Amino acid sequence: MPFPVDEKWIRQTEQKLGVRFPASFVTAMVQKNGGTVRTRIDHFELFPILDESDRKLIQRTCSSIDRETTTARKDWYAFPTDAVAIGANGGGDLLVLIPMSEHPDTLQHSVYWWDHETGEIELIADDFGDLPKT
Repeated sequence: MPFPVDEKWIRQTEQKLGVRFPASFVTAMVQKNGGTVRTRIDHFELFPILDESDRKLIQRTCSSIDRETTTARKDWYAFPTDAVAIGANGGGDLLVLIPMSEHPDTLQHSVYWWDHETGEIELIADDFGDLPKT
């Protein structure tokens, strides 16, 4: 079940990953840290932002964006090294954010689908806010 998260935990995740999240993504995560979005490809469970406020929240958010991104970069063949994994469909495919070419420390507003079988990425939404939440 998604729940709010303090923006300080989002900023801490940004520091760990060396990027800035797009505003629409930050706004959505502050309100509901996690949840599900629907795309034309599939439904994707969003990875939460690690919230270290207390033990219960640490347990609920341990499969966090920074952890899942680190794992994908290390273990998945052809995962883009600069992408940030924000969700998974349970079949190996990931939703990702990628950096702006002119500002590699700032993630684009666009959301992409990373196909684990081909290693290709495809535009899913021009902005995170465009994805229907379920």
